[in-house]
Amino acid sequence: MATVEVLTSEVVVPAEGTPAGGLWLSNLDLAARRGYTPTVYFYRPNGEPGFFAADAVKDSLARALVAFYPLAGRLGMDSTGRVQVDCTGEGAVFVTARSDYVLDDLMNEFVPCNEMRDLFVPPTPAPNPPCALLFVQVTYLRCGGVVLGQAMHHSVCDARGAAHFFETWASIARGATLNASVPPCFDHKLLAARPTRTVLYDHPEYKPEPEPVDAVVASTYASAIVTMTKGQVSALKARCAGASTFRAVVALVWQCVCRARALPPEAETRLYSMIDMRARLDPPLPPGYFGNAVIRTSASATVGEVVSSPVGYAARRALAVTSQGDDYARSLVDYLEGVDAMNLPRSGISRAHLRAISWMGMSLYKADFGWGAPAFMGPALMYYSGFVYVMNAPGKDGALELVLSLEPESMPEFRKVFAEDLASLEVV
Repeated sequence: MATVEVLTSEVVVPAEGTPAGGLWLSNLDLAARRGYTPTVYFYRPNGEPGFFAADAVKDSLARALVAFYPLAGRLGMDSTGRVQVDCTGEGAVFVTARSDYVLDDLMNEFVPCNEMRDLFVPPTPAPNPPCALLFVQVTYLRCGGVVLGQAMHHSVCDARGAAHFFETWASIARGATLNASVPPCFDHKLLAARPTRTVLYDHPEYKPEPEPVDAVVASTYASAIVTMTKGQVSALKARCAGASTFRAVVALVWQCVCRARALPPEAETRLYSMIDMRARLDPPLPPGYFGNAVIRTSASATVGEVVSSPVGYAARRALAVTSQGDDYARSLVDYLEGVDAMNLPRSGISRAHLRAISWMGMSLYKADFGWGAPAFMGPALMYYSGFVYVMNAPGKDGALELVLSLEPESMPEFRKVFAEDLASLEVV
């Protein structure tokens, strides 16, 4: 593996004065995984002499932090001990580095893992008050390409909020004004608990998972990136009787994961998912809502049911995961008001289960800083075994990329059975 040499490390503050004070965080913010979410963007050189010049990137970041001023603050606590954001304007950490990697080699070798995260994303502190909230690294490759790596604290926002920030930052770098972008909304009270708590659902996803005696929560994993063509996605959706793209794809992955793990037919397998509630609430959240607006949901079946049934069966089970609305979200917020939302179980999931997250439809590939759209964007690491991200493939209309982690002993078989199923989708 190639190496990276750090050149500079500094703090970028907002270009103008920004509001000060404590920013209240909702129960969904507190219930999010307490830690940083590292991602990487790969850019091909375009021959311009000022390609990703550090001063230009820092200047645009300073201006973006004016609008997204909480990211220039620090994680803090209010007088009751509740976690909040202290809007101090102290700034974001900005690192420049160089690597002897060539972009094409990197793209061929890259899978989310600790080694890649350590190369291309700045080191982060313990994710507790009073930590910084945004860390950025620009790494210049031997071929002239660039890797933009970042780690943003999950208590501040979810993936859609992070994508909004990067799209705005990139547009500023291209010369746009802040007025041309969707303004961020920091009113997290829109997701406050109701005066009279009304918990209508059980919300098992926010409770400790009962572990079977033989279950293993895998902290080590193998990861892979798999592409599905537009034709394969269309054929799969046809087999799933009109299911959404996300439900159909996750159903197929669920089946193949169960096969690869060779679990007993009577074992329970649970499909978890994170569902964005911005448009599902009544009324919907503002388009620029910047915070955590996703909820955990799940559906369960036996391994035998998932493996032996047509993929449409798994898609129908997945419907329960993705069809929740305002009443479910409000029930969850009210439930979290009655528990210690800052210290929920976050360890991982049983070896029998799968957690699916949709990054489809986000502006991940709109992060064009004036030198072209990224050739790749994705998570820099996975947190444990049993994760799958579903993302739009770059520059391929309708194609998808699946970023997946599994137990090392299960990954070869998953690749085999998934490839076989993809091949069957191409048969006319």
